[in-house]
Amino acid sequence: MAIKYHKADDIKLIAEEVVEKMGWNHVLLEHVAFLRSTGSKARRTLARCHALGKAMQIGMGRKKGFYLVEVISEKFDKLPDDEQTKVIIHELMHIPKSFGGGFIHHDKVHEASVDHAYKHYQNLKKSQWY
Repeated sequence: MAIKYHKADDIKLIAEEVVEKMGWNHVLLEHVAFLRSTGSKARRTLARCHALGKAMQIGMGRKKGFYLVEVISEKFDKLPDDEQTKVIIHELMHIPKSFGGGFIHHDKVHEASVDHAYKHYQNLKKSQWY
């Protein structure tokens, strides 16, 4: 079966909340697309962050970077909500502050850094209710 892609507005909504609460103003959501894929043969991948490289941006006449967050439906959709949020945080953490088309690699975006960011996000959400 070939991979199929569908808009993922539900993922975008979660990302919007994360970006707002965390103050990640460098993540320009109008330049980030969110897709859900089906049919991937990836074994351990839950989601991916794709970056449009600088040469492609220049060739397309883009002034800003462009990123795509893809969740792999067969794996991602089975996760509990908190784990889905962690995955989205993980993918957003790959986007550098320059938002220029580059990519922050797994030496910086790893389980410990994602857990730290998720705990901070949870604390921010809790503090809003008081």
